[in-house]
Amino acid sequence: MDQTFRLAAVIAQQRASGKPWLEFHRVPDLSLGIYTLPAGARDPQQPHAEDEVYYVVSGRAKLRTGTEDHVAEPGAILFVGAHVEHRFHAIEEDLTALVVFGPAEGSRTTTRAAGGR
Repeated sequence: MDQTFRLAAVIAQQRASGKPWLEFHRVPDLSLGIYTLPAGARDPQQPHAEDEVYYVVSGRAKLRTGTEDHVAEPGAILFVGAHVEHRFHAIEEDLTALVVFGPAEGSRTTTRAAGGR
């Protein structure tokens, strides 16, 4: 089944939820979500058992993967392999990222964390 999503509408839905993470599409081989963190926030996420891609929509921060820092700014595409320790830090401006998991987030674990993060 083909579906089309409008980024602005998905971001509005995520904001209305009041939660930093909103998964808006899931099939067995991938899942899509919006992740937001306010400026100065601490990113609580833990490594995932799936590969992950972030597309930074807005904001400015750094993404630490292992011991390396990567610039997270609008237009950046950041890949994080499965099981790699990672988190956003030095969040200077409210961060919004489109997130793609392959396969779907939580599908390689026996229990899926509430809220996906």
